[in-house]
Amino acid sequence: MKTIRQTYDIKAPADRVWQALVDPKVIEEWGGGPAKMSEKAGAPFSLWGGDIHGKNLVVDAEKQLVQEWYSGDWPKPSKATFTLKEEKGAHEGHASKAKTRIDLLHENVPDEEEKDIADGWDTFYLGEIKKLLEKEKT
Repeated sequence: MKTIRQTYDIKAPADRVWQALVDPKVIEEWGGGPAKMSEKAGAPFSLWGGDIHGKNLVVDAEKQLVQEWYSGDWPKPSKATFTLKEEKGAHEGHASKAKTRIDLLHENVPDEEEKDIADGWDTFYLGEIKKLLEKEKT
């Protein structure tokens, strides 16, 4: 089993990044299909019409989301942890200057799927969240 670590700096406040992770309406803006998601620990989720599914293990609003994560027909889940940290800009309180760092730790990824899953985070998931949220600023 492999571990994937990625970091994204997104020019948006943590509440907007959080919303992009947990709000089905926003997920459907950046994702590729129907999404079922909740901000409740223990709640099941489903993305891309069920291609990715699992349940929320830890939900700490705007700080951390930990999910039991299946892709396709994996016999055992992996674990995806999203940790958010907002950094205010030079002018305190200006949301437009806020930036959020999101650290992804994806554990127990099947060896043969590591490259595809790592690329997928950038191409279809966190990279798309970054594009969506940064596009809103212009």
